[in-house]
Amino acid sequence: MARLRTSSRTSSRSSVSFLEVDGFKGSFSFDDFFKKLASDVLPSLLDQEADEDDGGGASKGLSSGPTFSDAEKLLPLLKDTRRELVDLSQQVEKRLEKLKKEVAFHDSNHRKTLAELDKGVEGLFASFSRLDSRISGVGQTAARIGDHLQSADAQRETASQTIELIKYLMEFNSLGDLMELSPFFSDDSRVAEAAAIAQKLRAIAEGDVITAGQVIGITSAKGASNSRGLEVAVTNLQEYCNELQNRLLARFDAATQRKDLLTMAECAKISSQFDKGVNAMVRYVGSRPMFIDVEVMAADLKKLLGEDGSQLSASNLERRLSAVYKEIVETVRKESSVISAVFPNPDAAMSLLVQRVLEQRVSAILEQILPKPSLSYPPSMEEGGLIQYLRVLAVAYEKTLELSKELHAIGTGDFDVEGLADSLFSVHREEYAEMERASLNQLFQAKIGELRVSSPQIDAQASLNRTRVVASPPSHQPMSTSVVTEFVRWNEEAVQRCCVLTPQPIPLATNIREIFSCLLDQVSQYTTDGLERARESLNEAAALRERFVIGASVSRRVAAAAASAAEAAAAAGESSFRSFMVAVQRSTANVAMVQQHFVSTIARLLLPVEGAHAACCEEMAASMSNAEGAALKGLQQCIETVIVEVDRLLAAEQKLTDYCPPEDGNPPDHRPTNACTRVVAYLARMLDAANGALEGLNKQAFMTEMGNRLYKALLSHWQRFTFNPSGGLRLKRDATEYADFVRSFKAPAVDEKFETLGTLVNVFIVAPESLFTLIDGSLRGCRKEALRFIELRDDYKSAKIASRVSILLDDR
Repeated sequence: MARLRTSSRTSSRSSVSFLEVDGFKGSFSFDDFFKKLASDVLPSLLDQEADEDDGGGASKGLSSGPTFSDAEKLLPLLKDTRRELVDLSQQVEKRLEKLKKEVAFHDSNHRKTLAELDKGVEGLFASFSRLDSRISGVGQTAARIGDHLQSADAQRETASQTIELIKYLMEFNSLGDLMELSPFFSDDSRVAEAAAIAQKLRAIAEGDVITAGQVIGITSAKGASNSRGLEVAVTNLQEYCNELQNRLLARFDAATQRKDLLTMAECAKISSQFDKGVNAMVRYVGSRPMFIDVEVMAADLKKLLGEDGSQLSASNLERRLSAVYKEIVETVRKESSVISAVFPNPDAAMSLLVQRVLEQRVSAILEQILPKPSLSYPPSMEEGGLIQYLRVLAVAYEKTLELSKELHAIGTGDFDVEGLADSLFSVHREEYAEMERASLNQLFQAKIGELRVSSPQIDAQASLNRTRVVASPPSHQPMSTSVVTEFVRWNEEAVQRCCVLTPQPIPLATNIREIFSCLLDQVSQYTTDGLERARESLNEAAALRERFVIGASVSRRVAAAAASAAEAAAAAGESSFRSFMVAVQRSTANVAMVQQHFVSTIARLLLPVEGAHAACCEEMAASMSNAEGAALKGLQQCIETVIVEVDRLLAAEQKLTDYCPPEDGNPPDHRPTNACTRVVAYLARMLDAANGALEGLNKQAFMTEMGNRLYKALLSHWQRFTFNPSGGLRLKRDATEYADFVRSFKAPAVDEKFETLGTLVNVFIVAPESLFTLIDGSLRGCRKEALRFIELRDDYKSAKIASRVSILLDDR
């Protein structure tokens, strides 16, 4: 047993002999450590691991691992391992302590070194700062020296140039002929340099550029008064500059003919030293074919007027003028590329070109297409009238402004191209507003004349109808809404034209108001004349009725003829009534068109002028007052016509037996009388015509007046008859028929009167003893009418109603 333990301890020591500090470095696996430690004591562990690697999971049930009894063998091994591990741990701690001391020592040395380095760096920075200050000072000194050197060089160069200029100035001051000048001034290869020097000499001689010291130097060098000498120099210099500029322009013209852009650019650049190149620009612009070639101008007119040179219309002009202006824009665009390559200041050259285009070429076109007409002797409508001129003017102005915008877009700098284009129309725009008003009046007069052409035929037919005493249509040209629609269309066109030709808000508002006033005058005059002509038809119908009024004592044959004529006159009256109502309806439509035109087109354009909108509304109301007066008079005549016809129908159709039938035992007739039926049918036709023409308060007032007149006419008519109780019932049926009909008037006051009338006729129905109860009851409010009606009873005398009425009146 002792031997076994000894061998176990020996094997355990050999097992832990592999323990070293390096074995615990890196990744550590306890399983591997344990297997390695126990492999000598428990070999079965290695066998089991080998079997698992070879057989896999299938051999687990067959292999046998360490048993529980083998655990005792591990105890000595674990104790030795613990002892060894403790020893290793102590070794590691000792080594760690030693390393800490070494690190602390080296850290202390490092800190000392860093402190010494900091002191050295601070000293180095201080040295660098001193060095930078010295370098900055040296640089400033060098810059000042450079400035002085540059200034000195510039002064030397200036002095050298001044000396040279003084020499040339003395040369110009002393010579008598330009041929005596030095070759420098006649050398074509040095023209630019000679031009620059000549300009400087002129500036010196004229005293504009040279300083006072230089003037003194020149005076000292000449040794005499500079006034007279400089005048000679100025004269010679001016002559030389002119000669040099002429040479340059000649070279420029020759180069232009050859289309040598380089030479042209060189000459233009040199010439710009004299007069900013204006002469070269003017010569180039003036040499363009569009300004000197007559064929170009003739081609423009041919494109505008056509082969036959016929009169232009606005539609043709717009298309043709656009084509001509498009060609001008293309020409200017091509010239722009040349100008940009030649002239130092292309915007100035383009301004001259565009100015010449507008003032010469465009102006010539406008003179041909816009001959200004005379207001005293305007062209006739057969020749196009003033409207033709205004339409052409508007198209030409609009297209010319579009042209100016395109030309400005090509490049003209600050040149006001649109302003120049606008000024071309200044003569036409001065009298534009007056011309527009004259044109509208001319159109109106032409339209009225056109309408009157057809009137004689209508008047002749109407006269023939009156001779034959037959119903005829109105003997006048009827009012038409299409005519006023044309008036409004003219006005809309004038407003559009005014907006184009008068773009400024305040003048535009003023002109728009005048144009609208023309429309108001036209519509007012046309509507008033139409209503007056419709009233003439009513007057003619009234005169026709009066011609056939006959007395009571005439023969039956004469009476029959008069009755037939009266029927024809009544038909004429009805026709004139309808015609006037149509005229009123169309007048209303005309006024509505004008108001709509004002709201949609005119009102917004008047806003820039304070009070213009309200003043225009007042003017519109005032202009329609004449038409309203004619309409009111005509409506009164219409009512009169209706009432007269009602009286005629009642007189012709009402029989004495209608209201006082004989007591023959026959049942009473409860139908309306024939006179009532005829009157209601006639009134229904008239009401239908009035309803289609009138509306609102006008309709209400007309119906109320018609109802009141009808009420009076019926009262007057019935007072011609005598009534018995059966007749009273028939009268009550008529009154009910009339009351039912007038309800369609929708006039409450009229309805009330006819309801009272239905109650009033009861005085013919009740017994004499019940009259006074009726009068004191439902007829209390119309006692006078009731008393007059009582007198119409057939038993008024026989029943002694008169005495009873007297007693009643005495009691009251």
